[in-house]
Amino acid sequence: MNIKKIIISLVATTAITTTLAQTDVPVVESFSFDEVTYTPEKTTFKLFAPKDAKSVKVVYNPQADTVAIDTGKRKSKKMKKGKDGIWTAVIKKDMNLHGYRFCVDGRYSVGVFAKAVYENGKEALVLDMKVTNPEGWEQDKRPIVKSPADLVIYEMHHRDFSIDASSGILNKGKFLALTEPKAIQHLKELGVNAIHILPSYDFGSIDETRLQDNKYNWGYDPVNYNVPEGSYSTNPFDPVCRIEEFKQMVQALHKAGIKVILDVVYNHTYDIENSNFQKTYPDYYYRKNEQGEYSNGSGCGNETASNQPMMRRFMIESVKYWINEYHIDGFRFDLMGVHDIETMNLIREEVNKIDPTIFIYGEGWSAGECAYPSEKLATKANTKKLNGIAAFSDDMRDALRGPFNDDTKGAFLAGIGGEEESLKFGIVGAIAHPQVDMTKVNYSKEPWANEPTQQISYVSCHDDMCLVDRLKTEIPNITMDELIRLDLLAQTAVFTSQGVPFMLSGEEMLRDKKGVHNSFESPDAINHLDWGNLKRYPQVFQYYKDLIQLRKSHPAFRLGKAELVRKHLEFLPTEPCLVGFRLKNHAGGDAWNNIIVILNGNKEAKTVDIPTGNYTVVCCDGQIKEHGMGNVSGNKVIVDPQSALIIHE
Repeated sequence: MNIKKIIISLVATTAITTTLAQTDVPVVESFSFDEVTYTPEKTTFKLFAPKDAKSVKVVYNPQADTVAIDTGKRKSKKMKKGKDGIWTAVIKKDMNLHGYRFCVDGRYSVGVFAKAVYENGKEALVLDMKVTNPEGWEQDKRPIVKSPADLVIYEMHHRDFSIDASSGILNKGKFLALTEPKAIQHLKELGVNAIHILPSYDFGSIDETRLQDNKYNWGYDPVNYNVPEGSYSTNPFDPVCRIEEFKQMVQALHKAGIKVILDVVYNHTYDIENSNFQKTYPDYYYRKNEQGEYSNGSGCGNETASNQPMMRRFMIESVKYWINEYHIDGFRFDLMGVHDIETMNLIREEVNKIDPTIFIYGEGWSAGECAYPSEKLATKANTKKLNGIAAFSDDMRDALRGPFNDDTKGAFLAGIGGEEESLKFGIVGAIAHPQVDMTKVNYSKEPWANEPTQQISYVSCHDDMCLVDRLKTEIPNITMDELIRLDLLAQTAVFTSQGVPFMLSGEEMLRDKKGVHNSFESPDAINHLDWGNLKRYPQVFQYYKDLIQLRKSHPAFRLGKAELVRKHLEFLPTEPCLVGFRLKNHAGGDAWNNIIVILNGNKEAKTVDIPTGNYTVVCCDGQIKEHGMGNVSGNKVIVDPQSALIIHE
């Protein structure tokens, strides 16, 4: 298959003897995968290809033109073999805006590190990247966030967010949509400070010459990893346009104080036979199992070999390129559990040299067995071995909404007991805590995070059903009032937890996808955001906005360090579908002394014992007012059905 499967393996992958081609090929430390180095005087082409290749050449357009021309008018130059499989050719003329391709033993490709491509990515362009910089790009600065715990991540797809007429956005489905005042205003008012954009590199499932077909895809089918996707630009036929507009998007978001996180899919390619990896160096970049077959840990027909020296080098250099050229602020690694721990830690080390505040996280699982020992893979279970890298908490997600493999089975939100300990584990950020009984946690039998900032706290994302659809599926005949109460309760658990909070775009406007479980290529009618819901259900947006602001205003909810969480967070006695905790003694230097959060998933009100005191109510029955909405005294409180109560001394 050449699409991303959403079947997620939640167990550690089985160790399989790895059979890799060309394992004796050493990495060239000085080679940075800068396959094309441009100056006005000359352009140097370099390619990592087999040492025993019979013919390696660069085929190029002798004229500068941003429109590709017939291959019959091309010139070619043989590349010279250097040590360790690096082939080189130098063309001594100004090659800016000249199209090119590499040819290795008759296999044509743009190489593995093209920086500019024509429509559909089959031909590359030599480009002076400085000309793509928008005005003021040199002064562009990353928004300052002191700790990952301070992040509020909003996951979006370019098309979903702006495509509907109700959005009022002009550049629908384009990078430029996120430069428009309507989009910026919405994100700022909501309070998010980081957007995670689904794959935005050049991917294979959309024909950029037929955008009128309105074909949709998430984009988890990589072709050219280091070039923005043409279908999100206003002119996919112009290789420069997509680069300029991507940078304009980043610049506009940075000016608004919003970080940009890129979803990267290094774990597989669109296919094998036609991939640039395979065309330049057959079988080097892919893992094979002991039977000599291509391994399929990605669930998409192949898995890349991050443990191979030059694949590892490619990933490191690609990440650095997006940071330096496009000012990206973070990376979400798709199926991070396919990659090896050493590679992920090396990426973190190299990124730290540029900016240690750049956030890295990923899916701590694979979609199948990998041809590499499980103890060496960057799975959720091995997160403690990852330095400053976070993973998604399916423990917390499924404690709230029910198991990923049964849409009809509910949990805490459906009033079904048994997942309280799993929810508590999510609340502390997947760290060791004396009041969390790990024998009762759904998927993890030991803490997997060193620090709470290694946990991504969430209840839904682009994968699987969105929150509204899941609630409708697991609670038949649910009323709108009940759905809203449970929606708000779920997000209260996420945003008062000690992990890094993450939400799917549109949840603030009660997004649904008509019950579609895997909408990777569903039409806009399924995937679009209905902005009209902001007027239909204004209380939902207001609650999300106030909840995010409450987290931002109070460091007790984002302590950031395991030792502080264990010191200041204590749980109240737990009951079925009732979890409460206290953040005590001005946790994290908070102005509030003792903060109590109680989450009630039951359909009836509950009376809860609390430490005796005089408290101000700031969250009750689906409303949040940080400055207070009343007072309670004594050692008991009543928590309304299917809602959260937050009080403080």
